[in-house]
Amino acid sequence: MRKGTVRTTIAALCAGLFATGASAQTDNYYQGKTLTILVGLEAGGTSDLFARSFSQFLRKYIPGSPTIVVQNMPGGAGLVATNFLAEKAKNDGLTVLWGPWDPLAQALGSAGGYRVRYEKLEYIGGTGDVRVNYARTDTVPGGMKKAADIVKADLVTTGESNATAISGLMARLALDTLGVKNKLILGYRGGADIFVALQRSELQFHNTSITTFRSRSASFIKSGEGLGINYYVPVDEQGNYERNKYITEMPSYPDLYKEVHGKMPSGPTWDALNWLTNQVGELTFIAFAPPQTPAPVVSILRNAYEKASLDADFEADSVKKYGLPYSFVGPDRGASILKSLADVSPAVLDTLKKTIENAQR
Repeated sequence: MRKGTVRTTIAALCAGLFATGASAQTDNYYQGKTLTILVGLEAGGTSDLFARSFSQFLRKYIPGSPTIVVQNMPGGAGLVATNFLAEKAKNDGLTVLWGPWDPLAQALGSAGGYRVRYEKLEYIGGTGDVRVNYARTDTVPGGMKKAADIVKADLVTTGESNATAISGLMARLALDTLGVKNKLILGYRGGADIFVALQRSELQFHNTSITTFRSRSASFIKSGEGLGINYYVPVDEQGNYERNKYITEMPSYPDLYKEVHGKMPSGPTWDALNWLTNQVGELTFIAFAPPQTPAPVVSILRNAYEKASLDADFEADSVKKYGLPYSFVGPDRGASILKSLADVSPAVLDTLKKTIENAQR
């Protein structure tokens, strides 16, 4: 039987389960079953730990309280897991992908190895987490005393799994905009691998989430080996931006740039960086189900994801661990962000392409 036929059959069977007229929320479709959450990164990283913690709250709001298993499927910063979800996972609602996404790969059209577009997957829910840069203090001779000292570096090295992955790209664009010469080293398996390379001085600069910065990297920063450089904020067409009241250990990127250059950032490289910030600054992590997962099942998962994200205990736990709450991005807003991938300006795409090509030389 062909794959498309199998998918259609599964979808029909699942839909039939809900054809009785009863509410999908009370049918207990998940009772006695196992829901697998795929994480496209290595075990032990911040994304993996989040998935394992969040799954307990998610289970609370899925009727039938299924067993939830987190399965790591590292490779290409989510590439392998995304392709698996689209091509091999059954669309019965028992497999969900959760983790970071790669807007650039899809905006470029070539998809960088992705064989499915995000809008073809079933969006379940999204989570926002502020992106930050930090660096080894010995990146600058004599040591950095403040974030603006990064511009004194002769050459700054950063690392990533592949050329289109967001962490490496945001790091390079930030340095390029500041006017700091930099080099990207590819081939790392994930954030944990990059952090080890940073600790052993193989790398000097890293882009990650504020929650990772305050958890995995906390002792590195406290020891004086590392220093927060900036956090990202979206800037509108009039140059307006809102500082994050929860982040005080480093400046926002516009404030850092103004301290160095005395004015707001501008130009093609800045426009590309700000476009990326607007994509991942709000929507850092996404949960997807396979294409053609029956609508009633998707509805159950969406409802559970939203309720878990807004759960008072979950928010309190986030504030206790990381000093700020995670934000929730619902289906309508998520769909709008995904749609914007097709609307990016040619000038921004050209800058991003050139940045990627330089990284691959």
